[in-house]
Amino acid sequence: MTQRRDLLAVAALAGAMAVPAMAASHALPELNWRLATSVPPTIEFYEGAVTFAEEVERMTDGKFKIRVFAGGELVPAFGVFDAVSDGTVEMGHTASYYYFGKNEAYALDTTVPFGMNYRQFQAWWNYGNGKTLIQDLFAKANIVPFPAGNTGVQMGGWFNKEVKSVADLDGLKMRIGGMGGKIIQKLGVVPQSVPGADIYPSLEKGTIDAAEWIGPHDDMKLGFNQVASYYYTPGWWEAGPNLSVYINKEKFDALPVEYQAIVEAAATRANVDMMSSYDAKNPVALKKLISTGTKLRAFPRDVLEAAYAAAQETYAELRESNPDFKLIYDDMVKFQKDQNLWAGVAEGRQDAFMQSISR
Repeated sequence: MTQRRDLLAVAALAGAMAVPAMAASHALPELNWRLATSVPPTIEFYEGAVTFAEEVERMTDGKFKIRVFAGGELVPAFGVFDAVSDGTVEMGHTASYYYFGKNEAYALDTTVPFGMNYRQFQAWWNYGNGKTLIQDLFAKANIVPFPAGNTGVQMGGWFNKEVKSVADLDGLKMRIGGMGGKIIQKLGVVPQSVPGADIYPSLEKGTIDAAEWIGPHDDMKLGFNQVASYYYTPGWWEAGPNLSVYINKEKFDALPVEYQAIVEAAATRANVDMMSSYDAKNPVALKKLISTGTKLRAFPRDVLEAAYAAAQETYAELRESNPDFKLIYDDMVKFQKDQNLWAGVAEGRQDAFMQSISR
């Protein structure tokens, strides 16, 4: 009897504790927020925002709803930063290097030429100083960012003629964003800022001679293979571009802690999902592109070496002129060096062997 009374007492206590917990859960507010993206809804980049919004709604049992708007629908494609910063919208999903012109350090939240790949960036964000450094930078603009997608290493883009040496880049008009444009300009390229939806007509009309976008799956969906013959690799300017969910900081700070945790968890889910999706779909798309006439080419060694030298020169200049850039870049590079050493010891060798077998 004593044991039974003890069990009943424990059950009663658990029930009493559950009531306040349930009441607190039921007291969480119902929210309807808007999220502006920078891209059209035809590519996986956009799906990252959709996955994020769906996860938030699912984890809050429908109480926190987020409506996703494609690039240009609610605000201009490159207007997401300002819209979130000033509270025009509560959230955004974008690539921070689009806002390189505001502060070069923003590019470090996405990627810089010869920068970290997807796994290295995640390690730096979660177990290095990445999260603290990036969020402190964006707090100055009233934005809280979280990684919410990644394309992995991108392709080097579509060209209407072969690139056999650095000389072939001179005067070339190329759609390329962020830090990559600043650096490739030193090789004679004339960088152009063109939203994703406008790349096809720009290539078709000859307004531009070349364009980088993402990779085989998305590039084929937008039809770039129909207006350019040569497809180059690698996209040395985008080794692992991180895509971020932006939340207006005042709005985020006002959220219940439960919702704050859910927002971060949903971003993490979108981050993993997007990378997995690209890894699954890009090989299939690349084979199809090649089978239908696309000419796959690798950038010559002299182009890569010249680009690397130009990148180091650019980073030295920015470290002198921009304290934000210096603080984050120096930490990132130190972390990346150890990552590259480790990658070369085990996984790099394993991957190289398996790729040679496949060939």
